[in-house]
Amino acid sequence: MSLSYKDSGVDIDAGARLVEEIKPFVKATFNKHVLSDIGGFAGGFELPSDYKNPVLFGATDGVGTKLKLAIEAKKFDTVGIDLVAMCVNDLICSFAEPLFFLDYYATAKLEVEEAKEVIKGIAKGCEEAECALIGGETAEMPGMYKEGDFDLAGFAVGIAEKEILQNRPSLQEGDLLIALPSSGIHSNGYSLVRKLFFEKLGMDLDAEFEGKRLIDVLLEPTRIYVKTFKKLQSHIKALAHITGGGIIENLPRVLPQNLDAYIEKKSIKTLPIFDFIAKYVDEEEMYKTFNMGVGMILIVDEKNAQEVLAQSDAYVIGTLKKGNGRVVLA
Repeated sequence: MSLSYKDSGVDIDAGARLVEEIKPFVKATFNKHVLSDIGGFAGGFELPSDYKNPVLFGATDGVGTKLKLAIEAKKFDTVGIDLVAMCVNDLICSFAEPLFFLDYYATAKLEVEEAKEVIKGIAKGCEEAECALIGGETAEMPGMYKEGDFDLAGFAVGIAEKEILQNRPSLQEGDLLIALPSSGIHSNGYSLVRKLFFEKLGMDLDAEFEGKRLIDVLLEPTRIYVKTFKKLQSHIKALAHITGGGIIENLPRVLPQNLDAYIEKKSIKTLPIFDFIAKYVDEEEMYKTFNMGVGMILIVDEKNAQEVLAQSDAYVIGTLKKGNGRVVLA
């Protein structure tokens, strides 16, 4: 009796086919700083020469149970964008511009066409974030995952000028809190979303919601804020990416201990999907779980606010006042 690796559930040939399939859109993310080609043991990237004292930042994240919806709907073209967004949006909160990205795709059995769509989305996200997709890993692990399941992890590296980091202006009472709208639920709170829509309410993936299919609304990819940051960074004092924990938990991460963030709830432009969920979930839980329509919060000196508002779709939601590092929803 003779066994092969394929007999155990691992198809090396499928992995090789996937590499060939993804080459065109991965290469589309390359720039002059990429030193390696697809298929090597590691990705090489030359640091830009216009930094005096460059500092590197790294960020890693996943997409969470939003993946379950993508798998159930057999819709794989958006979760790769989510993966990139969750990493690069964290990087810019440290005033780091994304340089390159790597992904990890783990599955029970590699379905080449499905994986191709996922990685195509990752490449699309990288183009939007203006960073290169210089490497990745596809792991086929029967017995570790259920058939049909897969998981994603992303890793992004960014760069900042050390002098700029050291000389950033401090936050002051009277600074304005400016919201950048989210594109939807983004990539947090999906365990609650799935329980509400499909267990409690028994809704169908193809149900109509605000003129769209429900699944398309729920899988709307996370907005990438990199280009907006690059355009506005000289006017921004601090940024907070509103992910798991919502505004309540994420905004304090950039606040000093002597200031509170006062936010007027009525000024937040919530999206219809949150208005619907709020019929079944307490308001406090909503603000602790979801972004509520606010994907990123900028803290800006009042004198720079008009410039920021004029160059983006941002809007004012509050101000900083004396306090002890809390968020106050008024």
